[in-house]
Amino acid sequence: MTTMPDTVVSGRAAMPALLRYCLWCILLAGMSSLTLPAAAGEVVPANLEAIDQEGNILVSIPIMPGGRWCLGWNHSVEGFEVRDCYRYREGKMMLERSHQPDFAAGLDHIPGRGEQVSDGRGGYWIEHIDEPVPGNRYTLRVGSSDVNHRLLWGTQQFSLSAVAAHERVTLRLHKPDNV
Repeated sequence: MTTMPDTVVSGRAAMPALLRYCLWCILLAGMSSLTLPAAAGEVVPANLEAIDQEGNILVSIPIMPGGRWCLGWNHSVEGFEVRDCYRYREGKMMLERSHQPDFAAGLDHIPGRGEQVSDGRGGYWIEHIDEPVPGNRYTLRVGSSDVNHRLLWGTQQFSLSAVAAHERVTLRLHKPDNV
């Protein structure tokens, strides 16, 4: 499959590439609806959107009920990848699990919040967190290109750091009103 190039820039120059990319995502959503079964009672597709400080949509990713995605980034001290993984379930953005390759600064398992299991490579997954994200949205300060905050879904990825490094970005699960 085709991935969004890491060389996307912000501003007007990025718009044609982002528009082509979003159209591609719409086509992908049509195909994924054939392969991703909806959970009982869920029929409303949604969009995972990254919105900058001015309210501009940086990326919109179609998510079918039951669909999954992760926010990945490189640890600012150790450099390894950390992931928080989500699922669209029962109309909500749910934090399902987190991958942490080490107990480096800021990383740890909180007892009673999910189950820590080995990843078989020296790190660990925190499984079964299953926490709804309040309001189906949260805001983060996007890191530099070294940190490379990125949205990951299927085999695709979109680098938030390439278009909004050092800025506040809101990630939200948005259900269109007309569906």
